[in-house]
Amino acid sequence: MSERVLIAEDETLIRLDLRQLLEAAGFEVCAEARNGLEAVQLAQSEEPDIAILDVKMPELDGIEAARRILDQRSIPIVMLTAYSQEELVSRAVEAGVFGYLVKPFRDEDLIPALSTARARHDELNELREDARSLNEALEARKIVERAKGLLMDREGLTESEAFARLRRASQVSGKPMRIVAEALIATFSTHR
Repeated sequence: MSERVLIAEDETLIRLDLRQLLEAAGFEVCAEARNGLEAVQLAQSEEPDIAILDVKMPELDGIEAARRILDQRSIPIVMLTAYSQEELVSRAVEAGVFGYLVKPFRDEDLIPALSTARARHDELNELREDARSLNEALEARKIVERAKGLLMDREGLTESEAFARLRRASQVSGKPMRIVAEALIATFSTHR
């Protein structure tokens, strides 16, 4: 299945050239916008896999459009511009853009820029997922440690005995140790 691309470019000829290049490379152009506001609306309604936005567009510049699109849904975005000013590049990076092409660009530069943007986007998503998993594991560990501490205090158990009791309860109930630990904490807090 080909990736669906949103093109936002106020110059019709460039937009048509981009469409031809993308379609020849196997992409599906799902939407074309003439200004930044239209790009934001089309990104929401068409749900593209990737977007190419011109920086300087009427009604809403490409960088602000990128920011609004990314607030709604995380997709790789490549900025296209005739301006290579450091301030614009910084704003684009700050907005969460994954690629930047300066016009006039060569045809053979576009697809690698999209591939690189896709790869960086996927890496970032993977890192976010890893961080989320680590946070969940840390929270679970804190809850299990608290439950162990309560068992040690209330039942006079050693740390390994308290852990073994939680693990056994988890195995018998078929519930994750975090759930067992939360139930134990709740039970002990109501029976003070």
